[in-house]
Amino acid sequence: MSVLPIDELPTYTGDDLGVIPDKTGQGTTFRVWAPTASRVELRLFYEGGVCAPGVHVEGIDADVMQQPYATYAMTAVAVMPRHGSGPRNAKEFDGTWLVHVDGVGHGAYYDYVVHFPDGRVTRTADPWARAAGANGRRSMVVDLRKTDPDGWAADQAPHIPLNELVVWETHVGDFSNDSHSGIPDEHRGTYLAFTHNNTSVDGEGDFPTCTAYLRRLGVTAVQLMPIFDFGSVDEAAARDGDPLDRTYNWGYDPVNYNVPEGSYSTDPFDGAVRIRECKQMVQALHAAGFKVIMDVVYNHMYSADNWLERMVPGYFCRRYAGGALSNGSGCGSDMASERPMMRKYIVDSVEYWAREYHIDGFRFDLMGLMDVDTMNAVRARLDSLPGGAEKILYGEPWAADMTAVSPDVILAGKRGLSRLDPRIGFFSDDTRDAIRGNIFHHRKPGYVSGAALEFAPAIRHAVDGWRGTQMEAASVGQFVQYISAHDDLTLWDKLCMAMRSVAFGHADASTATGFTGVWPAESDPTHAEYDADPSLSEDIMDANRMAAGIIATSAGIPFMLSGEEFARTKYGCDNSYDRSAELNRLDWRRARRLHDLVDYYATLIRIRRGNPAYFGGPRIVPSRDDSVVVFRVGNDCVTVNPTRQTAWQHVSALRAVHDYGQFAPLDDSAWECVFSSRGPKACGEANWESYAQGHERQIAIPPRTFCVWRNG
Repeated sequence: MSVLPIDELPTYTGDDLGVIPDKTGQGTTFRVWAPTASRVELRLFYEGGVCAPGVHVEGIDADVMQQPYATYAMTAVAVMPRHGSGPRNAKEFDGTWLVHVDGVGHGAYYDYVVHFPDGRVTRTADPWARAAGANGRRSMVVDLRKTDPDGWAADQAPHIPLNELVVWETHVGDFSNDSHSGIPDEHRGTYLAFTHNNTSVDGEGDFPTCTAYLRRLGVTAVQLMPIFDFGSVDEAAARDGDPLDRTYNWGYDPVNYNVPEGSYSTDPFDGAVRIRECKQMVQALHAAGFKVIMDVVYNHMYSADNWLERMVPGYFCRRYAGGALSNGSGCGSDMASERPMMRKYIVDSVEYWAREYHIDGFRFDLMGLMDVDTMNAVRARLDSLPGGAEKILYGEPWAADMTAVSPDVILAGKRGLSRLDPRIGFFSDDTRDAIRGNIFHHRKPGYVSGAALEFAPAIRHAVDGWRGTQMEAASVGQFVQYISAHDDLTLWDKLCMAMRSVAFGHADASTATGFTGVWPAESDPTHAEYDADPSLSEDIMDANRMAAGIIATSAGIPFMLSGEEFARTKYGCDNSYDRSAELNRLDWRRARRLHDLVDYYATLIRIRRGNPAYFGGPRIVPSRDDSVVVFRVGNDCVTVNPTRQTAWQHVSALRAVHDYGQFAPLDDSAWECVFSSRGPKACGEANWESYAQGHERQIAIPPRTFCVWRNG
């Protein structure tokens, strides 16, 4: 049959790509989309391509195990069924190849050999596979019901209204790699670490860790950095010894989109184990009261030489007219989400994780490389699922660089946000940079760290969800408000670098915080703390508390990097994606030592969850010409004073000009400080000043504070 140009390849609309074991257990159907192939062969194996140490099949030599034990020719499928062996020409071909094999079922490993008209031949795992062996080199037939943990059918996400959503981002390894986490050694750094409910630092019982810690903190959703199969960590590497000594990576390098990462499982050689244990992790988080959000990386793959491109060369990756690969991701393999079958792949994959793994939300890495139509299709597919309207969807509205798309393709970056479904959210880097300072210039301060007057106008817009500005969105719920994530400096490191550089310079930084301007070596096991004495970093702690308070009370969805709440440090490393597990781990003893800051964050979360108006309610933001930010939301007044002087706010400015039921009438004399970043004594009893003319009341705003005041 003739071969059609890439842009004219048939789009397959079925839902049966991959493998489907017979319900009777008598065989399996294999189906792939390979419209440019002239022939496709299925090969079956005894093992997954990287044999587990000591594993053998009785009577079969180890060398023989590495070879296929059977090969089957697949049949090209016609668009309309007809008599004969297949389609007569390209226009009759639906693009798929099919074979049913009797006697093959759960646990069988396989791959494909794809032949092309020009004589090229590729070997590939199944891009649509749902299970795989170690390192994803070969795919595995899986009966998914055999991977369900006990009680899985009854598993449900907790009902958490959007106005109570507080997201905590973590990495599966970071969560429990610390030897002081209280997690049993065999489960440290794995999915199963999340199934231990009552752990504490060193098992001593005085300070909770891991899931028990999250319950104390009060967050409502856990965002997991990539958990699908990625390529930068050797899953077959020895697993004995300390997890901190193993190869580490964040995992933004997909290999198999629909298969969980094997290095997080207790047995990466058995394709079913990682599936079951990943489900156990989700189940445990649900039972503990948390939604689970999955970080997905459909914008690029580990390599341009991936299973999708091996199956259909030139289709799935973006290329310029001359054939050069597009590099908007910085990884040299941008995926062409605008092509019909790549779009279908992404939408089907998201649905699969939502259905099969009960995932409650998705964070799209570099969403600015995804086209708007694909993102909207993902939202529509999620909405079509039972309870799907509650599924969370947001992403990064930017890319690393330009990408190769035609002018008619609208990308989901900042210029395309108005075309997105209003229930697709996005991270607000404007809020982040206004609060903490520019991420690319480490020593440049933000509102809380030395440039308050410059950034005060932006903060007043940020707390109101940027309403009335050019950044305004269809819904304030689209804004993911944050000051730290896995990328860039941690909040604490950024504040240390900006504030010591601004206030003292490097020469005398050590006299203020013990920070010498040289970060401790990553290999130094002691990691001598530059903030060991909190009294030496009081101003940085004030800045941290003010920053957290702004995020907690801003309109939109509050988001935080795990460990931000105990001043997490990576010793100045702003891109630790492939650094050591030790550098990246959550330091649970540090959390215990800085428990006062943890408690501060926990109180902020309780305040927010107790007042639905914080999420999207209107704000009254009095105009000011100084560095102080004041706004009223519901019956609360929030004040932020980054200066070293007491400031004042006339309470008359907090009254609604027109009362449409959004704001209750005020008693000007009834404002009371219910929370302060410097403790209840910071506000004192002298909160008021009265003037003879008109008896104008004013709130006294203490210096270097974040405060919440309540009326009535």
